[in-house]
Amino acid sequence: MAQALDIDRWNLECEFNNTDHRTDLNGVDRLIVRRGQPFTISLYLRSGIYQPGDSSLDCVAETGPQPSEQYGTRASFGLSANIDTSRWSATVTSPPGDMVALSVCSAPDAPIGRYTLTLGRSGRIEFILLFNPWCPGDAVYMDNEQSLEEYVLSQDGIIFRGSNKYPISTPWNFGQFESGILDICLRILDMNPKCLKNPGKDCSGRRNPIYVSRVLSAMVNCNDDKGVLLGKWTDGYEGGVSPMFWRGSVEILRNWDTQACQPVRYGQCWVFAAVACSISRALGIPCRVVTNYLSAHDNNSDLVIERYINENGELIQSREMIWNYHCWVENWMTRPDLKSDFNGWQASDPTPQEKSEGVYCCGPIPVRAIKEGELAFNYDAPFVFAEVNADVITIMKKKDGNTSKVTSTAVVGQKISTKSVGSDTREDITHLYKYPEGSDEEREAFKKANHQNKLLHQQGNEGLHITIKVSSDMRKGCDFDVFAVVTNNTQSEKKCRLVFGSCVVSYNGFLGKNCGFKDLLNVELSPGEERRVPLRLNYSKYGVLLTEDNLIRLAVLLMDYSTRETTLVVRNIVLDNPEIKVRILGEPKENRKLAAEITLKNPLPEPLENCCFSIEGANLTAGNVISERLGSSVGPGEDAKVKIYFTPTHSGLRKLVVDFDSNKLCHVKGYRNVIIGK
Repeated sequence: MAQALDIDRWNLECEFNNTDHRTDLNGVDRLIVRRGQPFTISLYLRSGIYQPGDSSLDCVAETGPQPSEQYGTRASFGLSANIDTSRWSATVTSPPGDMVALSVCSAPDAPIGRYTLTLGRSGRIEFILLFNPWCPGDAVYMDNEQSLEEYVLSQDGIIFRGSNKYPISTPWNFGQFESGILDICLRILDMNPKCLKNPGKDCSGRRNPIYVSRVLSAMVNCNDDKGVLLGKWTDGYEGGVSPMFWRGSVEILRNWDTQACQPVRYGQCWVFAAVACSISRALGIPCRVVTNYLSAHDNNSDLVIERYINENGELIQSREMIWNYHCWVENWMTRPDLKSDFNGWQASDPTPQEKSEGVYCCGPIPVRAIKEGELAFNYDAPFVFAEVNADVITIMKKKDGNTSKVTSTAVVGQKISTKSVGSDTREDITHLYKYPEGSDEEREAFKKANHQNKLLHQQGNEGLHITIKVSSDMRKGCDFDVFAVVTNNTQSEKKCRLVFGSCVVSYNGFLGKNCGFKDLLNVELSPGEERRVPLRLNYSKYGVLLTEDNLIRLAVLLMDYSTRETTLVVRNIVLDNPEIKVRILGEPKENRKLAAEITLKNPLPEPLENCCFSIEGANLTAGNVISERLGSSVGPGEDAKVKIYFTPTHSGLRKLVVDFDSNKLCHVKGYRNVIIGK
């Protein structure tokens, strides 16, 4: 009969195993491994020696509060001749002796989380198990080393904001390997309502990245649970901070953890998406943040956004809106519940917009299903399909109560963007969500989705053509002109009324006050004539009205007196913030103190008060935000300048994220990529 090994003590070889499993950035003081990949621990025997064929060891791996073999949260296995990477297994890789090198492998579909591994009668070790996108047997397997570097291991990134004509790069510190973040991510899973209700079943569900993504989509917002962030889009940010305040996810996750799981105030879409990205990457699911410009919020699933305007072309606020941009995440995984064509990127949206199965969450839905118009697929396909494909109908409400349809060329789902792999440039992924406009494949997808409106859509008034042109130099603090350009493409003389208005707008479509308006009752155009109508936007007027989004909505309403047709053209413009310049002083090396010299020139015709620079960066600022306040005000055209010291802890390419805040210029973002040597 085989002799059970008599274990005295052990060494988990954390540094070797964590490095081998690419979890060493979490630290090497405890064992953190990925599923479906062997790890090796050293066992020191109290008595006897290991003899192949004569020695035995009963191993039991357990996770969650109610481990059971039926749920897959408990596995019993003994020693075998070789490791079997398709299931829990163990083998000895050392020669006979009193030190045993035990190689253990988890199943590639084992639930992720905290484990205890019992070895015989006297050994009991603890470790954390994560998804493994390097393992071909794992549902999150990704067969590209550069992509894995970007979508799992990269701790910083770029999120695109601004407008579809002018995307703006916002740096973000994901910080998924910073101290304590992985524990917070596991706590988020433990606080989800499904776990609180039935922990055994929930822990079993953690084998499946579809389940975990859906839980995260609900838990990043706090609308139904003890989730991480509270969203706020209107009426100031009392009791918290503006979503623009955040430079990264680390501070948000730590605040939630230290404040007894009370929601952190406040988030908006890019913050929700960025935090979801940090958690996904921390758990081992490849993830990226995606921005959809001109994103429709369709709350009755008819794939139509009805916009109402008054006779001056001003939007009348309604629940169905077009957001200037909207961010969500994509997670990479297989979909065994669907056909294999739908493996790969899955859209998931943690911003609370509409309920799904009674909870504020959205996804995961295969991006391919959106492209193909497969709206019956799980989860929430109609809502995401509408975000990128909804039709827009504009209706004018007149003073006498009557309404009339307005011709409008509004298009939703433009320039869908994400950060490129290995560089800070923008990758356009619109083609992954939709076929080229007007193509046969697009018609097929619309038929499948029963998108009747788009199928019937005919171009309206070709006779009179309007566009809005802008100057290249639209900086915050300047006065500048914008132009309505009207062209008469008909053979006859045209007489029109032209209303040209502007107002500040938040990124999700909420309108503020008017910052420039013109109403021309008699615009006469001979056949083929083009007319440019300027509208001056003065800082003295728009400066006090602008939100932190720096957006102004321009709208031109043209009424053709002869045909009684009305045409509306809308364009959102984003004003440039000043550039933040960052110079690194000293030789960038691990554990050596460096200084960042940071400069911003005041572009406004008035002084800046209460100026403050803040920096943070994964493995650069030890997981903290370092701030430096200026002692005096900064006059027009003057430089705000500080030196901030920091000590990098790891080598490699790192992103130092910078934020400038003051009374008149709020939360201007900048960054500098720094290569840290060993």
